[in-house]
Amino acid sequence: MAGNPLAQLSTLGQSPWYDQMTRSLVTEGTLKKMIEEDGLRGLTSNPTIFEKAISGSKEYDAALKELVARGATLDEIYDGLVVADIASAADVFHSVWEKTEGEDGYVSIEVSPLLAADTAGTVKEAKRLHAKLGRPNVMIKVPATPEGLPAVEELISEGISVNTTLIFSVEVYTHMAEAYIKGLERRAAAGKSVKEVASVASFFVSRIDSAVDKQLEALAKSGNGAAAGLMAKAAIANAKLAYEKFQQLFSGPRWEKLAKLGARVQRPLWASTGTKNPQYSDVLYIDTLIGPHTVNTIPPATYNAFRDHGTAKVTLLDGMAEAHETFAKLAALGINLAAITEELTVAGVKSFAESYNTLLAVIERRRGEVLHG
Repeated sequence: MAGNPLAQLSTLGQSPWYDQMTRSLVTEGTLKKMIEEDGLRGLTSNPTIFEKAISGSKEYDAALKELVARGATLDEIYDGLVVADIASAADVFHSVWEKTEGEDGYVSIEVSPLLAADTAGTVKEAKRLHAKLGRPNVMIKVPATPEGLPAVEELISEGISVNTTLIFSVEVYTHMAEAYIKGLERRAAAGKSVKEVASVASFFVSRIDSAVDKQLEALAKSGNGAAAGLMAKAAIANAKLAYEKFQQLFSGPRWEKLAKLGARVQRPLWASTGTKNPQYSDVLYIDTLIGPHTVNTIPPATYNAFRDHGTAKVTLLDGMAEAHETFAKLAALGINLAAITEELTVAGVKSFAESYNTLLAVIERRRGEVLHG
């Protein structure tokens, strides 16, 4: 581990999680090796990751044939493939969960994105997944939609660990953190333990720059000199302001009351941290966002890049005043960040729903192939 920037992150208070899931990560011992050599602390998945894994690989063929032979329905096959993967990954990470006393070692599985606008449906499916997996180190992912907000509060109050996902704005982040705190307060008021509940708030990063930079580029081309200087700054500023809000929410009398009962802070998790613009550093969204009580869920190419040439030092607390200035400058240019983040949330839910439907179609097709020889 010596000299490995990934392994050094946890000494700075940040947990590296892997933004990928394929069956071979477990069966070939890759995850175990990453835990030992890189200090990997957790793993996240989403419908897009599973769609690519199952449609683009033969490693699921044997399990698929067995499920079809059993007469499994489409939903049962989905569970048999996806839930089984999450369970096996959670088993690999169980030692990390034990060693960190429940702070890390989590594997996340997403509630069907088709339920993003259905609070009751989200709660029901989250409970089903939680019960089916039966592992303390699994987090259920719930999207940060208006309907997801009460679902998070309800699930936390019932002792189910949650990863609130698809957060793009500080305002929405604040609402989701409040839902977590309210859930804990309800649980404490009912005389139940809050020690075993954990949560992260997945705050998406690079997609902000992709959207804002497009507008800045157009302004720069039309002769606005100030626009070019703000390229690649919006996403990092946004994340820093979210962290500032995190520090405020998880301090003071209200939080201290829960902390005394053993409650854990809901850590900000930096998601979508692969660099999409080839002109920017391939470790931009790792290097600039390292700080205590945070998680960075890192896609494979970025993971390898940071291991190779990343810089492990606390940077998240730097430039807070500059982050506020960046937002003021963007507003002065007429860039409406509230509208952009709202559009990104809608697009994110739609994209995951499309991947989920594609995955079900792939399973249906493969099931047909098995049935008809």
